[in-house]
Amino acid sequence: MKRTGKVSRGQKKISLPLAGRFFSFIGKPIFKGLLYLGYLSLAITTKVEKSLSSHKPKKINIPKPSLAKAIKPKTSSSSKVSSRIINTISFSLGMGLASMAFVYFLFPILKDLPSPQSLANRDQSLTTKIFDRNGKILYKIYLEKNRTPVPLTDLPPYLIQATLSIEDKEFYKHRGLSLTGIIRAAYQNLILREKTGGSTITQQLIKNALLTSEKTWQRKIKEALLAVLVEKKYTKNQILEMYFNEVGFGGATYGIEEAAETYFGKHARDLSLAEAALLAGLPASPTRYSPFGLNSYLAKERQALVLKRMVEEKYLTEEEANQALAEKLQFAPQKTEIFAPHFVMYVKDLLVQKYGEKMVETGGLEVKTSLDLEIQNSVQEIVAQEIKKLGNLHITNGAALVTNPKTGEILAMVGSKDYFAKDIDGNVNVTTSLRQPGSSIKPVNYSLALENGFTAASLIDDSPITYQVPGQPPYSPQNYDHRFHGQTSLRIALGSSFNVPAVKILAAFGVKKMVQRGEEMGITTWTDPSRYGLSLTLGGGDVRMTDMAVVYGVLANSGIRVDLNPILEVSDSQGKILEKNSQGKNLPVLSQSVAYLLTNILADNSARTPAFGPNSLLYIPDRPVAVKTGTTQNMRDNWTIGYTPSLLSAVWVGNNDSSPMSYVASGVTGASPIWRKIMDQLLEGRKAEDFIVPPEIKETDICQTTNTLPCRGCPMIKKEFFILGTEPQASCSGQWVTPIPSPMISPYYPQ
Repeated sequence: MKRTGKVSRGQKKISLPLAGRFFSFIGKPIFKGLLYLGYLSLAITTKVEKSLSSHKPKKINIPKPSLAKAIKPKTSSSSKVSSRIINTISFSLGMGLASMAFVYFLFPILKDLPSPQSLANRDQSLTTKIFDRNGKILYKIYLEKNRTPVPLTDLPPYLIQATLSIEDKEFYKHRGLSLTGIIRAAYQNLILREKTGGSTITQQLIKNALLTSEKTWQRKIKEALLAVLVEKKYTKNQILEMYFNEVGFGGATYGIEEAAETYFGKHARDLSLAEAALLAGLPASPTRYSPFGLNSYLAKERQALVLKRMVEEKYLTEEEANQALAEKLQFAPQKTEIFAPHFVMYVKDLLVQKYGEKMVETGGLEVKTSLDLEIQNSVQEIVAQEIKKLGNLHITNGAALVTNPKTGEILAMVGSKDYFAKDIDGNVNVTTSLRQPGSSIKPVNYSLALENGFTAASLIDDSPITYQVPGQPPYSPQNYDHRFHGQTSLRIALGSSFNVPAVKILAAFGVKKMVQRGEEMGITTWTDPSRYGLSLTLGGGDVRMTDMAVVYGVLANSGIRVDLNPILEVSDSQGKILEKNSQGKNLPVLSQSVAYLLTNILADNSARTPAFGPNSLLYIPDRPVAVKTGTTQNMRDNWTIGYTPSLLSAVWVGNNDSSPMSYVASGVTGASPIWRKIMDQLLEGRKAEDFIVPPEIKETDICQTTNTLPCRGCPMIKKEFFILGTEPQASCSGQWVTPIPSPMISPYYPQ
């Protein structure tokens, strides 16, 4: 039964549901204590005064008073006592009024404070829906209407111990709030800059069941007050039982009984120690630590941490913990209907980062995404079919990403050949995983060259060279075909993906500049330039496919970087629009002319012919399509990335465990056939789009042999594009060529 406290304020009465209860529990004791303190102070003062009046002090020499002191009237002992009585009463009344003011200040917070009794009577949560761009439902995130409560006595002891160890080891010692936890959280948040919480299990129960997920000091005060009240009303075991039946374990799974059924297909009472440790670690962040989530390996790391804490709390021995950690977990099949699961989990993770776990899973959000389910299904089928053909090459998996580079919209995200494939950890999203890009990263390097004196016609000597870097073994780059090609134009070197010229370019400008340029164009994983060497331009630095789509989008967008934009609109359960995104964030990175030259080279079939032949899968007749391949030298990753002004497709093949492929030929096998089939379907029925030629670009006739202006009667003339002011000034008769910058200005010295 609810009790209502009422406070008069002039002629107006304010009804406050729990104000009276709070005042009686907190305010009254404080107020009474202050009055008692006043009475005690008065008694002590009176007693001291009586003692002083009856005591004859020793005679001492007193200095002659100053004028100000001399004219000050003398005060009798009785007036001194009266003055001190008045001061004591004033102090007591002042403190009492301050206490009342403090309580009154809390009234706006307390007026909406829910009753601890409402823990058993809560509103049902709402379903969050994720749609594709055309309104087709991809996934529903919701709570089951009927929970299966389980008594605490039915749970295995090690499940309770695991939960206490990782969530609240002082649960049976505190009274709702943990001073140790608060201090530890404050230290880690403010000093170490590590995001962590100091909430007790009681506070977590209140936050999940009675309060919203808003991150304000008012909510924290409510949470703290309710924690004290709940601890006063319920026993520790009752609180712990409610926690186990309330806490979320990801998606529609709430309560430990449903969690055991969802993840392991069994009752909670039948969980093993290893299974209990994994489930105990989920509530802190069900999306992040889910074994079916974006980074499933984090679930195992979290399980290991739970077991370590159990050892520290003396619940387990080291041997028992190691045995549990070594146990191979058998997860139950996931039956939830879901379309484009890699994309859905990717979007859900973004939503959780922005709105919080509870809002996403219970807030009734409606999320319109950029995905086109029709394109998604088509791309998924192509990837699955083509990977089947590559089994004899020890290629077990593939991934693809389709975007609109103008807006950053993700039209399709295929993270593996099959999300539910057990043989390859199909739920791992390769489009967001770290992989090496091979030669597909070279345009980042060549953008620096074209900004600093090089042209598409500049000749680079493709010949043997060895670099000696202090503290590292000698580095001698090799071409993919294990041959050297002599004086080669930048156009041919990039189009045919020769390695040696690319390394020489990087040596000329330095790794640090390439790392900086990569970050500018969209690479988010190159955080420490000191980790990389000259092999960076051949794919020696891990990247994500999502980042590579942004990098190539810069070229498609004439030098403007447009970040990925997978979420078009989010509205709440009342239809209020929370966010609306027409396109990703824009940032100028390259000049239009440099971006065009790179695109023109990548779209030039003749430039890639020396390496791929004139009729490779990279060549799409009557279509301006720029494309680049990449294969790591250890044969663990194979890429093809290509684009038109409004469509971009990136494809990867390899193995999730990073084991090498037995064979792959860029442009013939591996990623290229998948890429070509995707592009053919995307471009079918579409009007051909030309890349915009900037006004700073000039087309000039040059000698095909020397890449200079042709001399009179030159028999081999070709056309080349130059940025105004960089076109050659001498003819081939002068044998003039654009020199490559001296390696001596580079931090790398050839031997």
